[in-house]
Amino acid sequence: MNKSINYRIDNLQYCNWSREIFKINREAGLDAVHVTIVYHEDYNELQKVIKSWDNHFEKNSDLIFLGKDYKDIEKAKNKNKTAIFFGFQNCSPIEDDISLIEKIHQQNCRFMQLTYNNQSLLATGCYEKMDSGVTNFGREVIKEMNRVGIVIDMSHSAEQSTLDAIEISEKPIAITHANPLFWYAAKRNKSNDLLKALSNSDGMLGLSLYPHHLKGGTNCTLESFCEMTAKTSEIMGVKNIGIGTDLCLNQPDSVVEWMRNGTWTKAKNYGEGSKGKPGFPNQPDWFLDARGFKNLEIGLKKVGFNKDEVNGILGNNWYNFYKGIN
Repeated sequence: MNKSINYRIDNLQYCNWSREIFKINREAGLDAVHVTIVYHEDYNELQKVIKSWDNHFEKNSDLIFLGKDYKDIEKAKNKNKTAIFFGFQNCSPIEDDISLIEKIHQQNCRFMQLTYNNQSLLATGCYEKMDSGVTNFGREVIKEMNRVGIVIDMSHSAEQSTLDAIEISEKPIAITHANPLFWYAAKRNKSNDLLKALSNSDGMLGLSLYPHHLKGGTNCTLESFCEMTAKTSEIMGVKNIGIGTDLCLNQPDSVVEWMRNGTWTKAKNYGEGSKGKPGFPNQPDWFLDARGFKNLEIGLKKVGFNKDEVNGILGNNWYNFYKGIN
C-alpha cells in the first residue's frame, strides 16, 4: 500500500438507505462501507434485496458503487465515491444447501455471520444458554467460504463457536461489530481470551458505536471509547483493530423488532433492549453518524495513538484485511 494513501472504512452499517445517507458517508470521507443486506431472509428473499440495491447503485452512481475486492476501495478513493460491500448478519440465505455459498459469492456477498444471536445450522449464537460450538455443517460451510472468498463473521456468535471458527478457518475471520467485554458486559461483547485468539490468527475486530455495546450507552464519552481502544490494542495489537459502527440511521423501530424476532418467535424478544426501551437507542452526541469519524481521529490521538496507528484503526487495517479475502 502506498503509505501516502489513507483509507476510511466503516465495516458495518445497516441504515435505512437513501441518497441523504450516501451523502453523509461521502462527507465523512468513507471509501468503503460493509452493509448488512440480510438478517433472516432466505435465498429467494435475498434476490429482492439485491434488486433494491441495484436501484440504489443506478440512482446514486455519483456517490456509490458495488465493491467486490480491495481494488474497489482504491477505486473509490480515486473517484471520491464509496464502495459498498455486501454482507449477511445470518446464514439464512444458504438455507441447508452448501452449493448456495458459491452462488451468494457470485452475487457479491463478501461477509457472512454463522449466527445471529440464536443457534443456527452452523453454530451457536451469543443469546443461547448452551454453546455447542460449530456444527458439522458449519465446518463444511467454513471450508467452502474460505474457498470462494467470503469472510466468516462471528459478531453475534457465542464464545466457543467463535474459537472453533478461528481454529477451523484457513483464512483470518472477522468480528465486524463488537467491543471488549472488559469495558462493558454486553452479551455481544467479547472476552480477552477470544480477542487474543482472533489477533493471533490475523483476524480483525471492528469496534462498535451501537449504544447497547457502549459503556454508558448513549451517554458514553469519546474519551472512554478511545481509552477502551487503547487497552484493546494492548491485547490484540493495533493492526487487528478497525471500526464497524453498526449504525442504523433512520431505521424505524419496526426494523429492530424484525432483527430480533424474525419469524422464529410469536413472543416479543427485546434482545439488547427492554420492554421499557424496545426501539433503537440514540447515538452518542459525538457519533451521530459517520461524520463522527473526525471525532474518533481527534480522540484516538489524545489517548496516545500516533498518526499511522490512527489511520490504521480508521481504515487502513480493514483495507489490508480486504487484500487477503480472495
